[in-house]
Amino acid sequence: MPALLRHPHGITAIDTLYVRPNLDAAHVLVHEDHAAIIDTGTSHSVPELVKALRELEVLPENVDYVLLTHIHLDHAGGAGALLRYLPNARVVVHPHGAAHMNEPGKLIAATIAVYGEKAYRSLYGEIVPIPAARILQTQDGMTLSLQSRELTFLHTPGHALHHYCIWDPTSRCVFSGDTFGLSYREFDTARGALILPATTPTQFDPAQLENSIDRLLALQPECIYLTHYSRVTDIPRLGRDLKAQIRQFVRIARSHAADAAPYDGIRADLRGLWLRLMVEHGCDMNEARFDALLELDLDLNAQGLDYWLKRESAQKVPLLAG
Repeated sequence: MPALLRHPHGITAIDTLYVRPNLDAAHVLVHEDHAAIIDTGTSHSVPELVKALRELEVLPENVDYVLLTHIHLDHAGGAGALLRYLPNARVVVHPHGAAHMNEPGKLIAATIAVYGEKAYRSLYGEIVPIPAARILQTQDGMTLSLQSRELTFLHTPGHALHHYCIWDPTSRCVFSGDTFGLSYREFDTARGALILPATTPTQFDPAQLENSIDRLLALQPECIYLTHYSRVTDIPRLGRDLKAQIRQFVRIARSHAADAAPYDGIRADLRGLWLRLMVEHGCDMNEARFDALLELDLDLNAQGLDYWLKRESAQKVPLLAG
């Protein structure tokens, strides 16, 4: 059976088994026998999601929505394939991402450019186009009802321009995709969760990301559900930590602006920062385990900062005060 992590208020995390266990979660929100699925993992994840719905006793025809916080393929790659099992579900996506879900060719090409074709095929499999008639585009601040449960959609750029978060007043929680960073349960200590930002290779914008985090904090949520990985609490502390790290990320990137190949130096400095934060958090994990858990995130964050640094240099306008 799939790995399910049951939370209060009808919320369940499903391990999509992307790359490794406990890295990537889809969430199912069940209310009055109907459900919404928040993020899907990849096409390889679909059998796990279908089995999870069966275990949760949710009928496929009672899944009303597939909510994609953004269209990166570890969040949205399985949506088209999943719809084959969900006859009544509509896919809810940011307007900047809708066309790519209907015609995913450019999205596939961009992902191959980051990972390479061999890794892309292994990680993501087939990307099934979603018919335009089954796509619902969000507006900032819009609400949808899951039966009597109102969900509000907030556009939150910074990680990606096609990103939204979902505010669920019933649980007083947010589904944040990657806007509120990542927090793997392996790093939890008596102090709680360790939070880390998530940049992206092409659209990271530190000023926008800080603003988006502040927008979530203003809701005073009791918890936030991250795709990487599920429920975190103590939100004011995590928000402060995230914003402090984003500013450190900017300083790290700018310190390598004159390097012939900034990526290598940026990645090394990020690794040093995260190692220090892990130790300060009271986690006694050895460095081999640390590297195994965070290798992909270090790669992607370094790529994101390298790309942002080049964009900032080309614009000649600082995007965030150092």
